[in-house]
Parts: sequence; C-alpha cells; structure tokens
Amino acid sequence: MTDSYESSGVAAAPRGGVPGKRERLIEGARVTLHEQGVEGTTIADIAAAADVPVGNVYYHFKTKDQLVQAAIDAHAQDARAALASLEQGRTPKARLKALVRMFASKGELSAKYGCPQGTLCSELDKREDPLARDAATLMQLPIDWAQRQFKQMGRRDARDLAVALIAAYQGISLLTNTLREPELMSREARRLERWIDSLA
Repeated sequence: MTDSYESSGVAAAPRGGVPGKRERLIEGARVTLHEQGVEGTTIADIAAAADVPVGNVYYHFKTKDQLVQAAIDAHAQDARAALASLEQGRTPKARLKALVRMFASKGELSAKYGCPQGTLCSELDKREDPLARDAATLMQLPIDWAQRQFKQMGRRDARDLAVALIAAYQGISLLTNTLREPELMSREARRLERWIDSLA
C-alpha cells in the first residue's frame, strides 16, 4: 500500500473477490502518481502497473486527468476511513497521538517518495483547475479531524493547533524524502506526542 493512511479497500475486489480492471487502474494510478509524479506518469504507465492492456483503459477513463481524479477520490476515501478508525481512541489526546503514530509508520515510504497526499497536492497546486481544488481536500480532511480533537480537549486555538500538527507532518515528510532518512519521521513523531501531552 502506497498511502499515508491504511487502505479502506478502495481498489479492493468488488463482490467476486478479484479486483476489476477499474479498481486495478485506480490503484495503479495511485502507485505511479506517487512514485513518478503526475507529469512523469503516462496512461501506459498506469496500465502497466494495473496489469491492464492500454486499450482497455479508455473503456473506464477517457483521459489521464480522469485517472488522477479517481486517485484523489480514492485517497480521500481512505483518509476518511482511517480517521474514522481512530475514533476508537478513548480520549482526543489518545486519538491525536494515534494519528501521529500512523503517519510515523510510513517513514520508509516517505523516504522513498514523500507523502502520497502531500506530493500530489504540491504538484497539482501548480495547475489552476478542478483537480488542484479537489486535491486540497486531502489536506483539509486531517486538519478538520484534528481540529475537532483539539476542540474536545477544550482548546480555543483548536484550528491553529490542527494546522500546526498537519504542517509538522508534511514538513517532516518532505525532509525525510529529501534527506532519505526515515528516522527523521520517528523522531518528529516522538516530539509531536510530547507536544500533544503538553497541550492536554
């Protein structure tokens, strides 16, 4: 899985147990866009990653932008599912720390390719089209979730704290990728957990 969040089965098998071509193409798009970037990825690359003949791609997606949109939607669905799963934590502080640990567990992946959502947002932000606006949702989802947790902790500055938390993760993900040092993610996670404790 090439995602900062645990998979919620977006590209998983439909009813029969075997992923269909559309599902495989979406997962192939997520993988190749993360590893190669939007501009560096072709429809042929996505088809190869999905093990789908190139000619069959156009039955499901007419353009590469439609595949990018499907990848954004899949990332958003996984993010919502992962954040919902964190609600099992007994306290908002425990839930926030669980989010930090979930991000930190992706240190090796971040060292290779960066954060899937962050790199996608950064690249698409250079374009002024609906894809850029839709990709921004991938940043908004964890910010809104974290804001709710901080608010439940009684913090009046919940929004600022939520932005600071996600900014810290995105920043360390970039440094981890740039310097190819997965341990940076672990160290920052420990610091963020102490920071969360200090706010309670």
